[in-house]
Amino acid sequence: MEQLLYKLRKKAMKNCKLLWGCTFLLTILSCNVDDGVEDADPLNFDVIGLWDLVEVNINPGQDLNNDGTASSNLMNELDCISGTLLIDGDFVWTLEQTDLTITPITGDQFNIDCSETVIGTGTWFADQSAVGFGGNAALSFLTISGDRLFNQIGQDLPGIQSYVYQRRAQ
Repeated sequence: MEQLLYKLRKKAMKNCKLLWGCTFLLTILSCNVDDGVEDADPLNFDVIGLWDLVEVNINPGQDLNNDGTASSNLMNELDCISGTLLIDGDFVWTLEQTDLTITPITGDQFNIDCSETVIGTGTWFADQSAVGFGGNAALSFLTISGDRLFNQIGQDLPGIQSYVYQRRAQ
């Protein structure tokens, strides 16, 4: 009887060692160096640089400069609008841009004036399709298309449809 118990214990120990070895091997093989971020988009450093405001789009178009032609881009109607966005290599952004005061007149006609300069700063992150901005409510996300960044707001007047920034030539 003792011999039978001895053989059973020996066999159980052998099975336990085999189970422990398989568990260890599976644990090692299942670990991955990337810690589960296989599909993370790489950082996009191509957005680093100086960007100029080139469009402030509205709907419906307005003829604010009284040249007889209504435009949906306020940059064609008001000379006082300007904006510059600096996206720095140390993950800091800075924005200086003309704020607008929009008041309804009648029907689809609006009075639009330049007011103070909006200044914002914070940190940024970019992938291949968008730039995200943190630290200030002046910007949140801009989509990337070639040498342009788009802030799609999508509002009709008295709101803004979009702001468009173009990379300044170096």
